[in-house]
Amino acid sequence: MPKPVYVFSSGRLGRQANTVVLETAEAKRFVPVEQVSELYLFGEVELNKRFLEFAAQKGVLLHFFNRFGYYVGSFYPREHLVSGHLTLKQAEHYLDAQKRLDLARRFVEGGLENLTRLLRKEEAKGRRVSSTLALIRDALAQVSAAQSVGELMALEGRSREAYYATWGDLLGEEWELNRQRRPPRDPINALVSFGNSLLYTALLAQIYQTHLDPRIGFLHEANYRRHSLNLDVAEIFKPVLVDRLIFRLIRRQQISPRHFLREGDGVFLSEHGRRLVVEEWERTLQTTYRHVRLKRSVSYRTTLRLELYKLEKHLIGDEPYVPYRLR
Repeated sequence: MPKPVYVFSSGRLGRQANTVVLETAEAKRFVPVEQVSELYLFGEVELNKRFLEFAAQKGVLLHFFNRFGYYVGSFYPREHLVSGHLTLKQAEHYLDAQKRLDLARRFVEGGLENLTRLLRKEEAKGRRVSSTLALIRDALAQVSAAQSVGELMALEGRSREAYYATWGDLLGEEWELNRQRRPPRDPINALVSFGNSLLYTALLAQIYQTHLDPRIGFLHEANYRRHSLNLDVAEIFKPVLVDRLIFRLIRRQQISPRHFLREGDGVFLSEHGRRLVVEEWERTLQTTYRHVRLKRSVSYRTTLRLELYKLEKHLIGDEPYVPYRLR
């Protein structure tokens, strides 16, 4: 089964028959293209139009990160599974104010519900998070009454701000989080930004394997941003995949301030730090659990795809969309 390939070395990407070749100063690495779903490019990599044509032909996505590990953008090949019918339905749900609001509510409810479930697990361990839980539950109760996407974004923003305020108590004072994005000013902000970027790109890759159009979101505006649907679905999975990953890395002392670099006004993961996070991220996506409805084991990467299939069914009127809930 094809899987993501992460490239941290600098060099040149090329093609040899049906093989992806990474040539560095030290060696050549050969990977059959059938084994590659995506390429995550963290190193200074050169490539040409011929290679991009090869990637497009084989349906391989390329995700580019700068030298600080900051997500730059993706090469998204021409959609090979695109469905005119579903694209029209997706646009219809965006242009119809009530249909869009209904879906936006579902994304926010799913995200806030997973925040509460994560905090309840922490409360069961003796952590003092009852006031934050009460605030998020109150926000959840207001979601159904929200009359605009802007109101929903405000509810989600206030809830996440309160949730992040608990991180100093949950993880230790040095990991206290006051969310800042561009550039991140401390290690914990850098870690959250990097983890979120991995989730956004993982979802983009899964959208590519469906009939959905990544440019049409519902909670996030489908404006000049290249992709927005992956940002919508990410709201549900940030607590499930990114936040729990960060908790594990810190509590197991796998990551520490020494894995970060300061340059100018920003703080970024070092190459060693990025490798460490990526390894744990891949391990997370490959982790399996027993799916209650399917009655079989599925991985979290498959769970992302299943979530998109549920969204497809909602758009064509087969079945209302119910967001994934943290077990």
